[in-house]
This record gives sequence, structure tokens and C-alpha cells, in this order.
Amino acid sequence: MLTETQLQLIKATVPVLKEHGATITAHFYKRMFARHPELQNVFNLTHQKTGAQSRSLAASVLAYAEYLDQPGFLSGMVGRIAHKHASLEVLPEHYPIVGENLLAAIQEVLGEAATPEIIDAWGAAYGILADIMIGAEKSLYQAAPWEGFKAFTVVKKVQESAQIASLHLKPADGAPLAPFKPGQYVSIRIKTDSMPYTQIRQYSLSDAPGGDTLRISVKRELAPETDPTLEAGVLSNILHDHIQEGDTLDVHAPMGEFVLQERGRPVVLLAGGVGITPLLSMAKAAKESEVHLLQFVMKREDHAFREELQNLQQQNQKVKVTTFYTHLGANDVLGVDCQEMGLITTEKLLRYVPLDADFYYCGPVGFMQAIEGILDDLQVPANRRFFEAFGPTQDFKVGPERELHP
Repeated sequence: MLTETQLQLIKATVPVLKEHGATITAHFYKRMFARHPELQNVFNLTHQKTGAQSRSLAASVLAYAEYLDQPGFLSGMVGRIAHKHASLEVLPEHYPIVGENLLAAIQEVLGEAATPEIIDAWGAAYGILADIMIGAEKSLYQAAPWEGFKAFTVVKKVQESAQIASLHLKPADGAPLAPFKPGQYVSIRIKTDSMPYTQIRQYSLSDAPGGDTLRISVKRELAPETDPTLEAGVLSNILHDHIQEGDTLDVHAPMGEFVLQERGRPVVLLAGGVGITPLLSMAKAAKESEVHLLQFVMKREDHAFREELQNLQQQNQKVKVTTFYTHLGANDVLGVDCQEMGLITTEKLLRYVPLDADFYYCGPVGFMQAIEGILDDLQVPANRRFFEAFGPTQDFKVGPERELHP
């Protein structure tokens, strides 16, 4: 339990966290990995190189500090992190290691400004948060259909577009598939001789529940042209180039809170690029709702699941699919290959979807920001917005004006 003095000390550090948070968290990871290199088997090392994980941790710490005395506003953030932790098999014994190194990083970066009273206050606050996370993750582990990582066989591999390939997975032991919720993801764990550490990545399940396989659809992550120091996605390229039908993969039980909720309203699904994967699962699983799926891709060769979506629309009159291309190829026909050209705007969105809907959106950062801005302009309430960010969340939007849960 925090004392009132400790609470006020933590609140008083919010401006400092805004200024130095990313520096503190970057130092934290460097410090922790130096003392516990085995934890590099759990963390995404690419996100460490780009700084994305440090920024995400800084954002979550800042949100926690701002709303420590109003925990109801933190429920969405806690739930999202708990599912991600559970997909990585984060365990209770990891929390003391994290706490020790985080407090030390605060002290080492801030120096004399981090008084013993401030460190004690943050130690108490971290203890409360650790207990909350451990409890939430325990519930997820107990409800999971299998423990840890389980061997699955790749029974089918399909090239969906120039950069996206689907892997259809069955339990290697022949056990029946456990159910999952449309929109959830699984973790894939891979270790090769060329990699110093085991690496884990999350991939959305791209088909509806109830089939005889789990399907993941993986985008090949190329090295960014803007930064030659960054490498191509390690696991995505292994899955594209080296994993074939008949191979086995270590697969974690499905996790994730970004799931379809049919609540008596129309459902709008906004998919940018590979963000189509969880939304396709939702579109195929919807039983009662009118579904409006808008798919945004660069060009024809990037148009994944084209025939599958056309068939879905023909088979289910409640599903309407609209495709946007950024670039129209020489042989592409507007109105046939795609219905719209260019980027999403408020006017284009209103042309195809009802405003009294629940909105689900997933895609690259720029796309997500554009959708957020449009929904703000249209005054769509936060409790009708659901989103999934691929990669570490850079801005945990919490508080009374951004609470995601109704």
C-alpha cells in the first residue's frame, strides 16, 4: 500500500519521466541484459536495437505514474501487457529482476535528483504493479488450452501476396485444436545455429475459429531503406525462406484482447497492409453483425487474400469489402481490382461505412494515426474503438477521455 506522501512523490516525478523516460528505460534494458543475458531469449532484440521497446516501457511507466490513484483507467493497458507477457511466458520470478534494474536505472540516470524517498516510493509502486501483472498473467496461464510452447506441424504453406505467406499449423501430437477468439495471436519460438538467443514473435491468427488448422500469415520484413544499420526481420525471413511443409514450429497458446465483440451494432474493420490478418479472422467469424471491411494496400501484388475476401462477400451478404490501392498498375481496373485510389480520408470513410458502428483497426503506425484522427473528427466515442498495434505500443492512451472499455 502506498502512503499519501509516496503517491505525491510519484506524481511529482511525471514531468521528469516525460523528459528522461526513454533514457531511463534504455539504460534499464542495457543494465538488465548485462546482468541477466538469459532474458534475451524472451525479449525482441530487434525492438531493442530500434529503441521501440524502450519507448514503449517509458510510455507505460508514465501512464502508470499519472493514473496510479485511478487504476480503473489503467485496465486496458494492464490487460494488453498481460496478454503480451503471457505469450512470452513471462513468469513471477522475472519481476524482482525487472524491479531491481528499473529502480537502479532511475537512480543512475537521475543521480542526486533520485532521492532515497523517491526510490522507496517507486519501489512500493512497482511492487503493487508487479502483483497486479502476476495475478493477471496467472489467470491467462490457467485458462490457456496448453502450457508453454507446443510443437505444431506446418501442413500447408501458401503465398498470399508478394510479401505475405500463410502457414497452416496442426498439433504435432494429433490432439484436436483448441478454440480461440477472432483477432487473437499466437507466439512462434525459433532458435537456429546462427542466432545467439531464442527469438519469439507474435503473429495474428488469420482464419476464423473452428477449422482444423491454425493459420498465421507472415509479412516478410525487409531491412528499412532509410536506416542501413537495421537488419531485416529475422523470424519473418526464416518463416518465408526456410520453413516448409512438414516442418515443426514451437507455438504458444492464443493470446490477445483485440477480439471481435458483436454488440448489436454494425462492425467496421479497417486494415492497413498486413493488418488485414486479425480483421480477416473477425470478418469470417462474425455471425450476427453487418460487417464493413476496408482493406488498404499499396498495389495489386500486395493485395493479400483477394479471392478469399471476394468469396466471403459472395457467401455472406452481411459482409461488404472495399479495397483501396495507393498505386494503380497498368493492368489494374478501378472498380474491379479496387474501389478507391489514394489514402483514407474522412469523406472516403463516410462513403462506405455507417457512423453508428464499432470500429476495429490494425496496420502501420501512420495508418493508425490517420484512422485515429478521422475518428476524432467524427466524434466516435472511445468505447467504440478497438485497435491492435503490431510491435511495442508507443503511446498508452489512458485516462477518462481515452478509456477503451465501455
